[in-house]
Amino acid sequence: MAISFSEHAAKKISAQIEKNRKGFGIRLGVRKVGCSGFAYTLDYVDAAQDGDLLFESGNINVVVDPVSLPMIDGSHVDFVKQGFNETLKVTNPNAESECGCGESFNLKGKSMAV
Repeated sequence: MAISFSEHAAKKISAQIEKNRKGFGIRLGVRKVGCSGFAYTLDYVDAAQDGDLLFESGNINVVVDPVSLPMIDGSHVDFVKQGFNETLKVTNPNAESECGCGESFNLKGKSMAV
C-alpha cells in the first residue's frame, strides 16, 4: 500500500509547511460528496492521529486514515497548472470515473461507505 507525490508537488507542500513554520505533513483522505460519490480532501496536519497510516514521499509525511486508504491506495499526486489555476491533482487507480468538473469520483467495482 502506498501513496506517492511528484517531486514538484512535494516541493510545493514542503514550501507551505516551511512558510507556516509548523506542520507535520499533509493528510490525504476521501469524503462522501458530489455528483459522482466521493471527493478528495487535502489538509495540512500537525500530527498523525491514532490509527492513521503514515507514508513518506518526496521528503514529506503523508497521513491517511484507514477508511480512506482502500479508496486511494496506489494514488499519485502531482502539482499542475491549468491557465491561472494551480492545484494538486490526484491520479487514482481505484477511480472508475470523475464528474465533469473533476471534483468527485466513483470507485471501480463497488461503492464504499465513508
